[in-house]
Amino acid sequence: MKPENQNRISAAVTNSSEQPNLDELAKNAGISKYHFHRLFSGLTGIAVQRYMRLARMKRASFQLAFRTWQSITDIAFDAGYENAESFSRAFKREYGQTPTGFRKAPDWHTWHTLHSNIQDLSGQNMQAISSDHVDIIDFPETQVAVLEHRGDPSLLKNSIAKFIGWRRANKLPPKRHATFNILYDDPAITADADYRFDLCCAVTKDFSDPEHGIIMKFIPAGRCAKIRHVGPDHLLDQKVRYLIGDWFHTSSELLRDFPIFFERVSFFPEVPEHEMTTDIYLPLE
Repeated sequence: MKPENQNRISAAVTNSSEQPNLDELAKNAGISKYHFHRLFSGLTGIAVQRYMRLARMKRASFQLAFRTWQSITDIAFDAGYENAESFSRAFKREYGQTPTGFRKAPDWHTWHTLHSNIQDLSGQNMQAISSDHVDIIDFPETQVAVLEHRGDPSLLKNSIAKFIGWRRANKLPPKRHATFNILYDDPAITADADYRFDLCCAVTKDFSDPEHGIIMKFIPAGRCAKIRHVGPDHLLDQKVRYLIGDWFHTSSELLRDFPIFFERVSFFPEVPEHEMTTDIYLPLE
């Protein structure tokens, strides 16, 4: 497929309404609806209707796992279903679990298998929605309450759900308490058992909570290279590799003895995946 058609189809899906129809998508792409579905399936490997259905299911799965205060009925309506029963049947067909079962104990392995087998359009036009501009900033010392994820990175979402629940119980919303992640290891080259990742919440007092695995740490003050990523998490690695590869090796900077860390500015499912915003920090001398 010609690159211009890929970009037009990517932009059509990115800029569409929450539940677009074929006419809207074709119009946004500037392509006849009689050809759009063929071009779309050639690019993604699946029909446009199934792609959009799975996109809605992905959002619903995040709401079930990480927004436990939302009712299943509300999530069903939000996903475009008339009632919770029809949503439950459709959800179970895709993930092998009912919404209630997934909320209690998500099978993330099945989830990852389903979604990793689908070409994500958001990656096709990455440069158009995400700048490669790097700033050098002075990061202030920041005290954080931390849940340490240790082990299989495919189970990280279980730790995220636990941390969200703890934050909610302690009235530490992201709007008032910034969310950080500290990345000690690259999952591509680290054994699952050795993988380390910190989930952090900025606080101004001690929130140590051994019962829930919460400890206190500091992100140290110092110079950092900062780059903004706009888009889904699975494309973050491309921006990290650009920062620590292309940018760092052409700079005259020296690295500080602290891992790369993220600040989560906006989250899915509160915003669409292509609008997720993450600031990436590379500590410098």
